[in-house]
Amino acid sequence: MLVYLSKKIAIPNDAKLRCIGWHMGKGWIACGGENGLLKVLKLEAQEGKDVKAKGLAAPSNLSMNQSLEGHNGDIHVVAWNEEHSKLTSSDQNGLIIVWFLYKGMWYEEMINNRNKSIVRSIQWNKEGQKICIAYDDGAVIVGSVDGSRLWGKDIKGIQLTHVEWSPDGKVLIFGNSKGEIHIYDSHGTYNSKMTIQCLTNATGAVKIVGVTWYKGKLGYIEPNCPCLAIAYDIGRAQIMRHELDTNPVKIDSGMLVTCIAWNNTGSLLAMGGSQKASGADKDVSVVQFYTPHGEHLHTLRVPGKPLSSLSWEGGGLRIALAISSFIYFANIRHDYLWGYFSNTVVYTFQKPDHVEHFVIFWNLVSNEKFPKMVKNLVLIASCKDFCVLITRVGDGSGQYSLLLCNALGTPIDCKYIELEPCFVSMSHTHVIVTSQTGIFVWHYRTMSRLAAPELMSHLMSRKSTEGQERLIHVDDHPTGNSEIPVDFKKAHVKTGDPICCVCNSEKAMVVGRASGTVQYYSLPKLALEQVFSLKCRPHKIALNSNSTMLSVIDINGVLNLFNVEKKNKDGSVGCIELLDRKDVWDLKWAEDNPDLFAMMEKTRMYIFRKLDPEEPVVVSGHICYFNDMEVKSVLLDEIMKDPENPSEELIAHMEIKSLRDTRSLLQTVGITDAHQFIEDNPHPRLWRLLAEFSLEHLDLEMAEKAFVRCSDYQGIQFVKRLKVLDSSAKQSAEVAAYFKRFEDAERIYLEMDRRDLAVDLRVKLGDWFKVVQLLKTGGGAGDDTILIQAWNAIGDYYADRQKWQHAVTYYTQGKNQERLAECYYILEDYDGLEKLASSLPENHPLLHSLAKMFVTVGMCEQAVHCYVKVGKMKDAINCCVELNQWDQAVDLAKKHNIKEIDSLLAKYATYLLEKDKILSAVELYHKANHFIEAAKLLIKVARAASEQSLNPMKIKKIYVLSALLVDKFRSVLKDGHEAEKQADHSKEDMLLSTESSILDNPWRGAEAYHFFLMAQRYLYTGKIESALTTTLVLREYEGVLPLVDIYSLLALCSCAAGTYSLCSKALIKLESSKELGEEQRLLYDQLSLQIFTRHPPKDKVSGHIICPSCGAEISDWSFACTTCNMKFPICVATGQPQLSSQLWICLVCKHRANTVDMKSFKNCPLCHTPKP
Repeated sequence: MLVYLSKKIAIPNDAKLRCIGWHMGKGWIACGGENGLLKVLKLEAQEGKDVKAKGLAAPSNLSMNQSLEGHNGDIHVVAWNEEHSKLTSSDQNGLIIVWFLYKGMWYEEMINNRNKSIVRSIQWNKEGQKICIAYDDGAVIVGSVDGSRLWGKDIKGIQLTHVEWSPDGKVLIFGNSKGEIHIYDSHGTYNSKMTIQCLTNATGAVKIVGVTWYKGKLGYIEPNCPCLAIAYDIGRAQIMRHELDTNPVKIDSGMLVTCIAWNNTGSLLAMGGSQKASGADKDVSVVQFYTPHGEHLHTLRVPGKPLSSLSWEGGGLRIALAISSFIYFANIRHDYLWGYFSNTVVYTFQKPDHVEHFVIFWNLVSNEKFPKMVKNLVLIASCKDFCVLITRVGDGSGQYSLLLCNALGTPIDCKYIELEPCFVSMSHTHVIVTSQTGIFVWHYRTMSRLAAPELMSHLMSRKSTEGQERLIHVDDHPTGNSEIPVDFKKAHVKTGDPICCVCNSEKAMVVGRASGTVQYYSLPKLALEQVFSLKCRPHKIALNSNSTMLSVIDINGVLNLFNVEKKNKDGSVGCIELLDRKDVWDLKWAEDNPDLFAMMEKTRMYIFRKLDPEEPVVVSGHICYFNDMEVKSVLLDEIMKDPENPSEELIAHMEIKSLRDTRSLLQTVGITDAHQFIEDNPHPRLWRLLAEFSLEHLDLEMAEKAFVRCSDYQGIQFVKRLKVLDSSAKQSAEVAAYFKRFEDAERIYLEMDRRDLAVDLRVKLGDWFKVVQLLKTGGGAGDDTILIQAWNAIGDYYADRQKWQHAVTYYTQGKNQERLAECYYILEDYDGLEKLASSLPENHPLLHSLAKMFVTVGMCEQAVHCYVKVGKMKDAINCCVELNQWDQAVDLAKKHNIKEIDSLLAKYATYLLEKDKILSAVELYHKANHFIEAAKLLIKVARAASEQSLNPMKIKKIYVLSALLVDKFRSVLKDGHEAEKQADHSKEDMLLSTESSILDNPWRGAEAYHFFLMAQRYLYTGKIESALTTTLVLREYEGVLPLVDIYSLLALCSCAAGTYSLCSKALIKLESSKELGEEQRLLYDQLSLQIFTRHPPKDKVSGHIICPSCGAEISDWSFACTTCNMKFPICVATGQPQLSSQLWICLVCKHRANTVDMKSFKNCPLCHTPKP
């Protein structure tokens, strides 16, 4: 970076200034001084059409210069409330005045005076809602923006000097006259005393001169960035990440500090004061600039003393310095991360609360922007067709990546290095990255630069990086005769003379060191050719186009040139050609002339031919391009104000003097005299200018000669084509088109009544909108064909920009069904896609593509329709299989007699079963109408769940589903055709032989768990008799329910009902069961002993019921008559024997229940089918 003085404002009556404050949002400058001096100024840049310069180069005037009256003593403090645009000032008498702006004038809003002590510091919090006032006697007052007092505190025995808010407003820190920093919360409660590490080994009394905490309004340059700065008069300072930071950044500036201030982004800390001038005893005022990590960037010397206060402009491009009775303004030229290549400007910026860097690739020709988010971006360099982005790898490995990108921001190649990059330079063939000690050279190669045989070799075997990358230490003396292995360890060896800058060209590399030593290497062999010594520390260096001249800008902004080939009187090579230009911050050599270069000196651009400058141009841009007698610069300062929306106005163009003179001669004198001038001062750009001017005036002979002199083959051929045209009007139209004045060319053709030529012109240009417009103005042969072509081209235009709905409109008019299908698919307009498929004839080639589109979105029916229309039945079946529509697949296979479906179904089912996806296999079989296989799998699932003792209700539901599938299978047999019946009957016979129990009584499992749950429900609700009766039913389901579950429940119910005979039988059954282990059997033995020692194994007298068949009297829990052997059906609603003749029968499961009992049910108790 470079800082230079740009403006000075004198205060009337030589009043000495004490303080200054610059409102970052509105640009007001408040300055306070002796005898109540308080002024508010405002510098505004001139704007308008007549003002060509922008940014710092734009002329500025004082738009406000108001003296505020109200103070009598010296003004000590001024503080801006940024959010509410209020000014607070205080004088030596302790008087505080709050000022507000009304109709362009400042007026008093509030006044306060304690009449006890003077104010040492005033600070508003980040939101502008609270103000903290620190008095010399230790008093602290915190108030609100409306003037009300929130709280006050007297810190006894301490003289306060400074106060500052934390960014979140929760912490207040106070500095006192002893040099201590005390930490309080926002309510005035003392927390702790801050540890000051920068005063280690300091002797004598010290004084705090600045406490400033960057509030983070515009974000931070990196996560956890140091932002709290505390400075002392002896030149020591520390920058902390927070108030309790135990590892702050320590600075020893070597000067007497009087004031400090952060810039608008927290990336620069300015420290103002004085120091001894070199070689003199007197003090000079200086401002030093540091990064948050303590790196010294620049020192600015300013005239006069003392420097009492400083403040930053809101944009961070200027700083105001209060020195004696003057306000000095200094411009700051930042070192942005940016580059220019292939008509593209690449630059980076950060957003608040975002860790990533936003990198914009801005194409200046098309005005398109290609954004890219990059983490841990360190450096950017560019050249020709590519740029390189250097980033820090975020895994803590210490690696950095070199990302080679094209003009779209697309990565082309990448390289990882274990070297901390400090400087980078790039040429058409090499990327040079240096740390302070190591030099890494990457000879990058891209596909566009490889010849055909070389390209094939490069693709077939990219053997190693040997010869493509090298690494040397800055103290090495490589000869280039042998390959240097890449060893990053030696790059970390420290040196006493670190690298401070680097540059390179196609055949040379130059490295500058802090001592002024310059090392010149040849490329690509990387041999140290020469070592020169400068009398300054270089900051920026650059080689001219033939690598014979080196420009050097030192850390003070002084420019000199260095001839690396010229011999000195002592015979040594390398001679300094003094230029002695000061305040230079940018320079660019011409790409096509080694004697031309452009440089930026303050806000003026100079173009030099050797050592002779031309008239300067006022501009403040960074030079990005110098070729063909034209200079292009980018106003990065203005771009950074709205980096996401750069405009073409922020690119400045400038022509050198000879080009401007030639243009003037052509306009005033004529072609002949201008031709002679160009003969005397030949340059391809001048010959091209002459050729273009001759074309404009249809002097084809001179134009041809000029094109020959500038080796423009295309221009020569164009002139030859013009000569064969039969009219000057056609020639004029072609010339207008050549100079891209297409509207003029079209107008000439239309005036000639040659609309066809105008249409051909627009077709060649690809301006299909104009083609349509011209075709609609009249008819003609072939117009319909061109019109359809135009509709389709416009559709392509909108499709390329992803405006699919507009593209549909034009593809429809152009009858482009293929592209129309793509647009429908991207728009997810499946109705339109279906209509398009319906409109196509059979065997249309597009149907196959449409079917694939339908398959990808799961629209099976539509995909099958397309496959059937195109005659691909197997693809239709495969589509159904892929989308799991097995029923449709089976129907298609039967309809078209395709037998492979069964084997495919079996394979897929086997695959699912191997993956233990049984339920998926069930769904597969169900969709394929293989109901018996699905039922068998469900029974398998139910049995597995029973073995794991899972939820009985869930098991019942599985059995119900299995039974429903069996019933559905039987209904299909009943409703099917006779031939299908016979085939399925044979299949059923085979299934009956293997799983006869499933088909004989598919509801058996559901019944078992239904009654099991019902018995449990009766038992828990205290209906012991009903529970016992229902439990007795479970004895019929020993093959379904676990035997232990049945008889343990029976023993429990019978014991509770007092039927100990049944209880005894149940326990005997349990004790003889093989399902029980020895320990469980022993427990049942002990339980039996406990029960039957108290109760004999006899049943209590039970009730009796009458058999409806023979009239015999039987026990009320009997399920069959002992006389006539008639079995009673079981009511699914109650679990009791059903003796009534009034029955309700479920239409689905066919189970019965008493009509009276079903009145309280809405669904079948067994299968849960809703009642009709």
